Amino acid sequence: MPPSACPKFTDRRKRVLLAAGRYHSRMTTRLTIHPKDPQARLISRAAESVMGGALALYPTDSGYAFGWAAGNKLAQERVERVRKLDSKHNFTVICRDLRAIALYAKVSDPNYRLMRSLTPGPYTFILPATKELPRRLHNEKRKSIGIRVPDHPIALALADALSEPLMTSSLLIPSEDLSGLEHEELFDLIGHHVDLIIDGGHADSDPTTVIELLTDEPNLLRQGRGVF
Repeated sequence: MPPSACPKFTDRRKRVLLAAGRYHSRMTTRLTIHPKDPQARLISRAAESVMGGALALYPTDSGYAFGWAAGNKLAQERVERVRKLDSKHNFTVICRDLRAIALYAKVSDPNYRLMRSLTPGPYTFILPATKELPRRLHNEKRKSIGIRVPDHPIALALADALSEPLMTSSLLIPSEDLSGLEHEELFDLIGHHVDLIIDGGHADSDPTTVIELLTDEPNLLRQGRGVF
């Protein structure tokens, strides 16, 4: 499917972009991918774009999210500007499954069993980051990182196709309520902030449940879509 540009500006989009403090005039590529059976050639195109430096908007089991390659510092800085994030924020690594978790985070046996019982699913786990993880990717003070194994074929396929970790951040704009929007409305509002839109159709916008696992006593930080 040929790429298409995002729709023209709307008053609401302009308000959102001005509130975010950044407007990018670049054209945005859009790939429409089957949400349950992602086409391999389109996933390859998406992965090539992300590895080439693109900041993507892609579907997960808790709505659309920002996604970028771990080595892409500029994309991370763009997300920080759009979301007005500080050094206390935990960015999250998307994992195909839990087998790769030791590369990014330290996890005890009890916490691993808990994660295994809840994944794949709409959960974000906050864990101690490994020393191998670049400092800019984890919480500066607590040296922690988010880990996610989403229950969504496109997200998992994209993470599997990349040659480095897929970083992710929730699609949140300060002072703007994006809940309840159809995906076309969402693309219309957010498209100019990203280089690539991976269109997987409707995606529920309930946030993930966030569980802190810095000790062997799980700490619920946010009750979201996942039951805990």
